[in-house]
Amino acid sequence: MAEHQQIDSSVPHSARIWNHWLGGKDNYPVDREVGDEFVTIFPQQVDIARHSRAFLGRAVRHLAGEAGIRQFLDVGTGLPTVDNTHEVAQRAAPDARIVYVDNDPLVLMHARALLTSTPEGVTSYVDADVRDPDLILAKAAETLDLDRPVALLLLGILGHLTDDEDPEGVLARLVAPLAPGSHVVVNDGTNVFGTPGGDGVDDTARARAVARYVEAGGVAYNLRSPDRIAGYFAGLELLDPGVVTVSRWRAEPSPFGPPPEVDAFCGVARLP
Repeated sequence: MAEHQQIDSSVPHSARIWNHWLGGKDNYPVDREVGDEFVTIFPQQVDIARHSRAFLGRAVRHLAGEAGIRQFLDVGTGLPTVDNTHEVAQRAAPDARIVYVDNDPLVLMHARALLTSTPEGVTSYVDADVRDPDLILAKAAETLDLDRPVALLLLGILGHLTDDEDPEGVLARLVAPLAPGSHVVVNDGTNVFGTPGGDGVDDTARARAVARYVEAGGVAYNLRSPDRIAGYFAGLELLDPGVVTVSRWRAEPSPFGPPPEVDAFCGVARLP
């Protein structure tokens, strides 16, 4: 099809690399090469990707089930894989309405895979950048009723904002018009399990892998501390167990004990 001729398969693409880490097939040899090089430097990345995806499922199931949320705004969608937000939400609540947001042309090309829904619910897509909260909210309001509770999801997206781009401010602008009873879900990459260099330069394996990833054409990503991520929820009511590594947010019980910690932290909070 003509739309696929627009894709440059010679340049690595961050969404396709994540798709590769998650075991998907929407990627090219260059994506697998760069993704595999990242994993060679930082082997934990595959576990982070998979645990992050599993956290999405657990959080959305809770929100659509116990919390009774029927509207979801997923900012920074990425390429569809399995158990996308609308699939998990509508499995629990067939009348759930989901708006996906991304500004990536490749993701837009795959939007038809996301634009499926139960007959009772709605799934739509907004072409917008997280740096433009006003546009996101205006477009989302065409599908969602912002006077009723909404679950706002930002999974692995705030790390793409630099400190100068003020991720806390961007999040606050997205949250400001949401109704009481809305929920905010955030997870982002951290660097707690590495050892910073004595010269003040972060030389953890994760940071070195990210630097190489950017050199190869990936989108820059800023690793932040769990305390910084916890600050995103200031003024909100954090749900148990608080801000924790994504693998341990309400993990399924196991006879082998809790799952291993991974270098990405998350939280879910309610607007009072």
